[in-house]
Amino acid sequence: MKAFLTPHVTEKSYATIPEDAKAVATYTFRVPRQANKTQVKNAIETAFKVSVEDVRIHTLPGKARRFKGVMGRTSMRRKAIVRLKAGQRLAIFDLPKEETSEAKNA
Repeated sequence: MKAFLTPHVTEKSYATIPEDAKAVATYTFRVPRQANKTQVKNAIETAFKVSVEDVRIHTLPGKARRFKGVMGRTSMRRKAIVRLKAGQRLAIFDLPKEETSEAKNA
């Protein structure tokens, strides 16, 4: 189950998480290529004890890469964008609060 849900951490994925705790938040996870929406929804609801409202899955194609003159491809990736009900959050995506300069000097 742990390998099933891997957080996809990018600047764009963090931009969809609002600062307001009562707003609707979306989270991005990397999932296996065989996973469907129902499996992703059930896995997130059981792992984090939250209510999932919507799941969108994107299949990203592999990219062509050259290594020592030989062409190859990277593997395909699949990510799931999960929207939770309003007011629910996932603690694993919360960033630690930064200390202000006044608190550091005191």
